[in-house]
Amino acid sequence: MNALARLGMVSETPSENQTTTAVSVEFVSANEAEVAKDYFVERDGQKFAGMHLLIDLWGASNLDSPELIDKTLCEGALASGATILHSHFHHFTPNGGVSGVVVLAESHISIHTWPERDFAALDVFMCGECDPYKVVPFLQAAFSPASIDLDEQRRGIIT
Repeated sequence: MNALARLGMVSETPSENQTTTAVSVEFVSANEAEVAKDYFVERDGQKFAGMHLLIDLWGASNLDSPELIDKTLCEGALASGATILHSHFHHFTPNGGVSGVVVLAESHISIHTWPERDFAALDVFMCGECDPYKVVPFLQAAFSPASIDLDEQRRGIIT
């Protein structure tokens, strides 16, 4: 078990949707190999850690409901193929904004809302074979934004 796992910062049971790679370990005999998860993904000839989407929702509604936000982000995470470790949301006032995160074995989804401006900012970062784009329809259904600005970043590109 690695040190971060003991602190609850790393999942010991990642999603089944990750690829496996056999790697030899010095103290293991030549006939034995340890199977390790490889969370890096290869697309379009590029190998990288994961996809990070920055999503701005404009003209959105229902941005003051921690329960709806939690449900929406968790459903989107599962549809993306991610493993939910835990979620936490803070409601600033009864009618105010919400900030929170869904911690995933494959990274995270975070949100910060400004209901008074009908605006929400989200980060959706997923490694491995998860598809962060599958979160977007859940956001559209729950928050009915007039427009969505989306920026994609590949994190951890190996050159």
